[in-house]
Amino acid sequence: MKGKISTLGAAVVLAALLPTHAFGAEDAPGAPASAFRDQPLVTSIYTADPSAHVFGGKIYVYPSHDIPTDIPNDDLGNQYAMRDYRVLRMDRIGGKVTIGPVALDVKNVPWASQQMWAPDAAYRNGTYYLYFPARDKTKDKNGLGTFRIGVATSKSPMGPFKAEPKPIAGSYSMDPAVFTDTDGKSYMYFGGIWGGQLQRWAGGKFDPNGSDTDLGRNDQPALSGKVARMGADMKSFAEKPRDAVILDENGKPVLTGDHERRFFEASWMFTRGGKYYYTYSTGDTHFLNYAIGDNPYGPFKYTGHILKPVQGWTTHHSIIQANGKWWLFYADTQLSNKNHLRNVKVTELTFNADGTIQTIDPLQAR
Repeated sequence: MKGKISTLGAAVVLAALLPTHAFGAEDAPGAPASAFRDQPLVTSIYTADPSAHVFGGKIYVYPSHDIPTDIPNDDLGNQYAMRDYRVLRMDRIGGKVTIGPVALDVKNVPWASQQMWAPDAAYRNGTYYLYFPARDKTKDKNGLGTFRIGVATSKSPMGPFKAEPKPIAGSYSMDPAVFTDTDGKSYMYFGGIWGGQLQRWAGGKFDPNGSDTDLGRNDQPALSGKVARMGADMKSFAEKPRDAVILDENGKPVLTGDHERRFFEASWMFTRGGKYYYTYSTGDTHFLNYAIGDNPYGPFKYTGHILKPVQGWTTHHSIIQANGKWWLFYADTQLSNKNHLRNVKVTELTFNADGTIQTIDPLQAR
């Protein structure tokens, strides 16, 4: 089923509650700037999927770099034809934002063919690491490559980054997010269904002729995002990826048919008060959610919504602590009103005394 994404109030919520084919949703009609809670960080380029970090006292945002294209919307995400990365830098939230030069281009990644989707970054021992998904040069039933996750390095957080000649061994799907715990161990969370191909790995190896969605298995446990501890070189997995399982209030895995709570893509991990907050997007219902666990592997108990639906098909986020506050970075389509041309935003995140997060409405003007 295809669904038109509404832009305001109850219409957005109604659209969010109806499962729609992800990347085939129609572009949204625009809302006036005054209708939005937050405004874009930059307007001269299109940005999405912001992974924010504090390095050396400054805030760096590693977003996707959306580009105009005439490719029609489809469920495989072909219209998301991004081919390079640009890093954003600011001294503080609300301050001037600097757009860096090209940090990495797909033409300089030996194993990749196209679609540089949502990246992340990490720092260790004087080196900055850029993690990114891209399609390799194989061909599946749709004539598209298999998503793998690569890594590139630089001595500067803005790049340029030099890619490793091969993707990370054992990596697949998309949306890498690297979390470093207080003991110094780092973990990569990754995976995305439908265009992200995670459903094709359900049997333990890639099925090039497999399903393009996870629909039709509503009474089965939902596909889980993946987590793997990183090797000391930050370029490899130290173990086989595990499932990051999300549990319901009864301690049972959330089901595929539970579109408001099940994992779809965009994992992000952070810790607060000794708890591990596993956050993610529900995709076709357009929520950002969080689930809480006691360790980096989970399981994680579903706890609630972080962000209600944005204008546009979906959103991808990150959460950091800076300047004594917590911040949510996300994206919508305010500038273009087109699902594949997005703009990054930031808003303050508020925690209740019990550690739960107050839900944010991006279409509730301040």
